[in-house]
Amino acid sequence: MSVAVVGAGIVGRSVALALAQRGERVVLVDPMVDRSASSWGNAGHLATEQVAPLASPAMIRSVPRRLFALGGALDLPLGQVGAWLPFAMRLLAASTPARFSAGSAALGGLLAEAMPAWRRLAEAIGARDLLREDGHLLAWPDRAKAAAGRAAWQAADTGTATVTDASTADLATLRALSPQVAAAIRFTGSGQVADLDRLASALEAALATAGVRFVRQRADLTCKGGQVAVTGVAADRVVVAAGIGARSLMAAAGHRVPLIAERGYHIRGSAEHWPADLPPVVFEDRSIIVTRYADSVQVAGFVELGRADTAPDPRKWQRLERHVAELGLPIAGPYRRWMGARPTLPDYLPAIGRSTRADNLFYAFGHQHLGLTLAPVTGELLAAAMTEQAPAIDLTPFAVKRF
Repeated sequence: MSVAVVGAGIVGRSVALALAQRGERVVLVDPMVDRSASSWGNAGHLATEQVAPLASPAMIRSVPRRLFALGGALDLPLGQVGAWLPFAMRLLAASTPARFSAGSAALGGLLAEAMPAWRRLAEAIGARDLLREDGHLLAWPDRAKAAAGRAAWQAADTGTATVTDASTADLATLRALSPQVAAAIRFTGSGQVADLDRLASALEAALATAGVRFVRQRADLTCKGGQVAVTGVAADRVVVAAGIGARSLMAAAGHRVPLIAERGYHIRGSAEHWPADLPPVVFEDRSIIVTRYADSVQVAGFVELGRADTAPDPRKWQRLERHVAELGLPIAGPYRRWMGARPTLPDYLPAIGRSTRADNLFYAFGHQHLGLTLAPVTGELLAAAMTEQAPAIDLTPFAVKRF
């Protein structure tokens, strides 16, 4: 028996490795030869605290003040209204209190297993040092915003992560980086991948050692007689883990999946004056996260709903650079700019499971902001389901038939 995993991002590689560890013959299919996908341009944050789906009553109420035109991080481009309006209507329907409660329970179950799965993955690829488990910080520019933000996080369900006031040492470090910091809190139980490029390389080496074969080609799916096939690739079963590309692939098997490109932006600059051991820092009032990697500091933000194939909006990078300047952060240019598309579903839950339309089709996509966080546990759960073992978590809430 053999498996073709379509998509070589962090989710696809995690699924492929978990299957290979169970003795399956695996082919990983992806045309991308560089590392421009969202898996390799994210904030590096293992966000175990984000138990509440973004499809929520609170988020809906906050939309007006979050709009990009008013200085916020949410952009709904008028020229792409045909892409985001149907998605927005589904998101609104998924944001009822009952659905939000059910979504929180489902997402919380996955996130509770995220860090243990990351430890197992880091050991399996021989890169334990890539996993940092020293939490992250949230900072505010004044005490009123800090008090409101602290109260909101302390009242929220943060799963296995906990919230405390930042220590005196934390505050001293943050204030040395930005005179705009008035107060901060610290999360424990969250984490960070120290270097995304090293992670990609370590996964490639581990996959090769496990016998996984890479096929650098575009994947086209055909469906006949309740079975799918990847054109040009011999495999008994197929896993769609292609991020934003999963929408068209799943359509080939008759699934209409309301996946949208939730585009994020980052800039990277010199790390010379940024502490190497500082965990990610969120400047919550500006909706940005700053992460130190091995040789750079990255500033990331924005939620831009639309199509994956449209040109980047340079105003987003310009605003990130302005945030750096206004906060007084010691990050020097020239900046490297990046934009990538998070694959997002309207209820802000991933799609993980087995097709009801094609017996040999499985899927793992739609992880929105949590692709890096949930990749290892997703790989383990799907591999268990595909090898006739009972997954440790019920995958029913993540089935695409919910749409």
